[in-house]
This record gives sequence, C-alpha cells and structure tokens, in this order.
Amino acid sequence: MTTDFAKNIAAGLGVRQEQVARSIELFDADNTVPFVARYRKEVTGGLDEVQLRTVLEQLTYLRNLEARKETVLNSIDEQGKLTPELRRRIEAVATLQEVEDLYLPYKPKRRTRATIARERGLEPLAEQMLSQEMSRGNLEEIAAHFLNDEVATPEAALAGARDIIAETVMEDATVRSSIRDRTRREATLVVTVADKRKDERGVYEAYYDYREALKNIPPHRLLALNRGEREGVLKVKLDSPDDDFITRIQKYAIKNPQSIFTDQLRAAIADGYKRLLAPSIETELRGEVTGQSDGHAIETFGANLRQLLLQPPVRSKSVLGIDPGFRTGCKVALIDATGKFLGGITIYPHPPQKRWDEAKATLLKLIEQGADIMAIGNGTASRETEALAAEVIGQAQTQVGPSRELAYIIVNEAGASVYSASELARQEFPDLDVSMRGAVSIARRLQDPLAELVKIDPKSIGVGLYQHDVDQKKLAETLDAVVESAVNHVGVDANTASAPLLSYVAGISRRVANAIVKHREENGPFKQRQDLLKVKGLGEKTYQQAIGFLKIPGGQAVLDNTFIHPESYAVVERLFAYLDMQGDEKELPGQIELLRQKANLSQLAAKLAVGEPTLVDILDALAKPGRDPRDELPPPLLRHDVLSIEDLKAGMILNGTVRNVVDFGAFIDIGVKQDGLVHISQLADRYVKSPFEVVSVGDVVKVKVISIDAARGRISLSMKEVN
Repeated sequence: MTTDFAKNIAAGLGVRQEQVARSIELFDADNTVPFVARYRKEVTGGLDEVQLRTVLEQLTYLRNLEARKETVLNSIDEQGKLTPELRRRIEAVATLQEVEDLYLPYKPKRRTRATIARERGLEPLAEQMLSQEMSRGNLEEIAAHFLNDEVATPEAALAGARDIIAETVMEDATVRSSIRDRTRREATLVVTVADKRKDERGVYEAYYDYREALKNIPPHRLLALNRGEREGVLKVKLDSPDDDFITRIQKYAIKNPQSIFTDQLRAAIADGYKRLLAPSIETELRGEVTGQSDGHAIETFGANLRQLLLQPPVRSKSVLGIDPGFRTGCKVALIDATGKFLGGITIYPHPPQKRWDEAKATLLKLIEQGADIMAIGNGTASRETEALAAEVIGQAQTQVGPSRELAYIIVNEAGASVYSASELARQEFPDLDVSMRGAVSIARRLQDPLAELVKIDPKSIGVGLYQHDVDQKKLAETLDAVVESAVNHVGVDANTASAPLLSYVAGISRRVANAIVKHREENGPFKQRQDLLKVKGLGEKTYQQAIGFLKIPGGQAVLDNTFIHPESYAVVERLFAYLDMQGDEKELPGQIELLRQKANLSQLAAKLAVGEPTLVDILDALAKPGRDPRDELPPPLLRHDVLSIEDLKAGMILNGTVRNVVDFGAFIDIGVKQDGLVHISQLADRYVKSPFEVVSVGDVVKVKVISIDAARGRISLSMKEVN
C-alpha cells in the first residue's frame, strides 16, 4: 500500500517514486520535516521543505481514505449488501467524496419519506416501477395490490413508491457525480440583501444585488459573502439550470420510455432533484468552494506570516517601545541592546491630559540615557505619538549632534495585548501591568521579530484576511508549520531562547522546551551541544532531530554555532585534514571559498565519504559560521519626520513598508495614519497574477500617490514607473 501511496504522490509532485517512498519511511520513523529537509537530502533526493510537507499531507489523506474505505466496506458487509462489484468500485475510487457517494444508499440515516414508504410495504412497487418492464396495464390496479391500513388509496401507494424512487435515483453515485460536476461548472451564485438594517456602514452594499459564476468567484469575495450571510445581511443561493439537469437525470434513469411507469418516474425524478439532490449539491459545493477559499486565505496568511517572522533583527540598538493611547496615556519601556527591560514610564501627551511638553522632556531624557530608536505600536493614537517622536528626534538631534543617528518606526502591534495578558508575560514580568508588557513586546519585536512573535498565537499576528472566518483547525496547523519552518530556518541560540521559541525547534515539545530553560537556570549556559543530553526528558531521538538547529555562540566548539549537525563533525575533521588546516581559524572562510571555486565537489564528497548535498551545506556553514539568514535582507525603514494625510498630493513619490499582502493588492505604510493600497493592477508594468510575485510583508518599496480620499481615509498608490 505504501508503494501505491508513493506512486500517486510522486506523480502529483513530478518527482521520482523512490524519493517519496524514502521520505515516507523517514516520516514513519518519527523524523520531522525540518530535519529531513536539511539533514537527509541524500535519502530524499533533495526534496525541499514544501515538497516534504506536501508528501506528508497527501500521505495522511490517502491513509485516511483507505481507513474510510475499510469502515464503509465493513458497514455494507454487515448489512449483507456488499457485492463483488460494489467492493471493486469502492476499492478503486481515489477520493473521499467518491467513497461517500457510493456509501450513501447504505448509510444509516434519519427517517425520510422513502423510509416511511418502505415501512408501509411499498418497496416492491417502487422496484417494479424502476424495472420499467411493463408496457401495458392499469396503474391503479397494480397499486391496489399494495393497499393496507397505512396506505388507503392507489394514489397514496404510487406517491409512496415515487418517494422511494426519488431517493434511490438521487443517491445513485453516477447521478450525484454528474450533477455535482455540471453544477460546479454551470451554476451562478446569486446574492440579494436579506436585512439592510444590519449593514449600517454599508460594508456589503456592493453585494445587495449580485451574481457571479460559481467557478469564477475569487476566494476573498466568497469569504466576504459568507460573512455577510452569517451576519444576516445577505442571502446567498445557487442558481442552476434545473430543468436541464432534471432532463439529463430522466434520460439516464428511464431506460424504457414505453413503460406504463414512465410518467411516474419522471415525476419522482423531478421531485427528487428539487427536494433532495439540488439542496444537497448546493450544500456540498458551497462547502467545497468555501474550503478552497479557506485554503487560499490560509496560504496567504502563512506566506505573510513567514515574511513577518523573517524580518531582519535590529541589532546593537537600545529601543524605546511605546504602546500609544489617549486617556490612559502612552506606556514607554526602555530596552537595552540585548532585550533586557531597563525601566518604564507612562506619558500623557494626548487629550484629555495634553501634557505634551512633559512627555517630550521624558523622551528626551531617555534618549540621553542611550535610547537609539523609538518603536511605536500602530494602534490607537499611534500617528499622534509619531508626531511627538518626530518632534523629539528633531530636538534631540540638535542636542546630541549629527554623529548619533536617532529614528522611530511604526511597529505592527497585532497580538501584543494577547501576549501581555498571557501566563508567559506574567512569568517574564510579574511586576509590570499589562500595558507596560505590551510596550516591552513592541520594542522587542523590532530587535528580534522572530523571538518575540513566537510568544503569540500566530492567528493573532494580523497579517491575513478573514482569518476569523476560515477553518480554525486548519489555520492553526498551517500557521504552526510556518512558525516551525521559520524558526528552524534561522536557528536558535540554545542559551538565550525562550521556551516558546525552543518549542518550535524540530522535535522539541513544550515540555522539553521548559526543561531546557529550567536546566539553563539551574546549571548555567550550555558550553557545547552535547550538554543538552543532560536535560531531563531530552532523549537521543529528540537530540538528533533538534541539535542541528540549536546553536551555542561562544561555546567550546566553533561547529556548535553552525547548522552543521554533530553527526557530520567527523566529516568536517576529514575536510580540515584534507585542507591541512593549521593556525588561525579566521582563515577558514577564505579557504572554503577558494575550495568551492576550484574543487570538484563530487570527487571531494567521495573522498570525504559524504553525500555531495551535505558537503555543500557544510561548506556554506563553514564559510559563514554563526550566520543569521535574516541579516541578508534589507533592514526595516526607519523614519525621522512625520506626514499627515493632508500633506499628501497626487504624484508624490514615497518610501513605504509592506504591511499586508492580499489577493487584490498590498497595503503599504507610507508614514501617515492610514495605510495606502497598491491595487494588483498597479504593482508592476506587467500583468501580475498574484501580488506575491512582486511584494512580501516587510518589504521596503517606493510608491507613487495616485489619489487621496481624506474623508474616507483611503489612499491609492502605485508602484509603476517609480524606480
């Protein structure tokens, strides 16, 4: 069976069956995706992380499919209705939907009109009508043979038989599959207003009278319609060519048009389609397209989240984290270059207190104490606080001189309140109030986005669209995988990482992550990777999966601060012997670069008894020991002055930061209160199918202002012809 799974998955991925089969073996042996992707390239033939996750997802689906087939076959067999032909059909199908279609006639169900008719003894009459063998005879006389205490008239008998026929034909797998496919291709989604009073802001006004082909509707629009329907504003239904579908089913089911039962069959089929099949297919297809839209929205959220997590850290800078507010003031937290909280204070520059000068003096004093950057949360009062920051920087620059660069930045604070109220935040800062913890989180997000954001439920980070409307289980699973991928892509300092960060390292559970932190606190920092084996609960298997992603900067061994797995340390020793390395290890990167330029890596790999992909990774790690892949990305956009929407004019060219990417474009922070939108049609001077082809969250981009609607707070931007 595993061979069949590997064959099917490999065909879909366009890779060799052997690659998939070996990957399945690794997963069945409890290896994690990050470990397999990085350290088992020779085994998998170099399948990347995306391909491996697809293998795992499809393997899970196929195994669930086989399990469901077994359950269905057993159920039908217990009923004494499993024929060799039915078994063959069920075993041959490739999707869960096909299994359910074949099982439907045998599936235990609530009492229906057909069930009641069978209880009244009318099934033989229905079978006689379905056989269509009689071309002559009197219907009423035939039906009269089935009269009893519960069936008083021939017409009642015929009506009950029609109910049985309707259910039988509509549960036919071929009928359901055909009508489902045609409905999917030909149906139109029709939207009307249900209750305009529930849409005071006119959010759904464009859909009060709306039609669109089901097959063409984009995911974001369908999710909007679903939300409008849930809120009671909209009414959504499918409009299909019903008469055509009924005719097609009649042609399929009626084999002998000369039968005296033909009119009865036609009536039963028409009734069955309208009463049973059409509503069922509509529910199925609404669920199907919603599932596809959910998947697309989740994929978009995941792509945005990954980019946000991998934003480059701002190193060696002391940061003032500011959680802005009006009535309750702005919480200000001073964080040193290592992320240590030095102290906090609340300022009240905005209404109703309006203690602007006092707030400015406080911030100036903190800058004098060494603060380099002000990180301002993008919530309530953020732009008013931005004006304060710009004024403070202007004044401070004249006092400290141009030699010291001061700046501010607006930081996405989504989820900061979730973190602030969490048990983890209470453990980290038991003496701080919730708002001050939020200010600390905002500052640390600038210093190391990944380390700080992993403390928050990924769903709360706010770089998606309709994230509260989609399948929450699937969303959580996908986003957890994204965080896991990002953490293992960057690697983790085993001596400074928090328990939440450690828990995303390949193979490490929350329990083991907590044990690592506890061991550190009780025994001091780890001096070498091998020391982690002393952690209670961290066994050999966990060590194997995790240790390549756990780094020990400044430890006893240089290799412990690289992505080189300890299982390859012997290879490195052989490499050093081959290079005849002596003296200063600082010469190593230069030697490695020379080796990569001149050596035949295939021959060298054979000489060192290692696979070529692993050798390439070893050389990359040795060329840049301690490298953080995020450092290769452009730094975040720091600002010194402030704009308001009133300052904007059409044609202005500005720098901005991509805050969110959605199907129809990208939202850009250009330094005013409202993010501007670059519509997908304005992203490039070419056709753009997906905004992700051009931009990612965190990108610093140059944009041109197209139009400003100050009253509605809308800014239209373009990235065409600005570079």
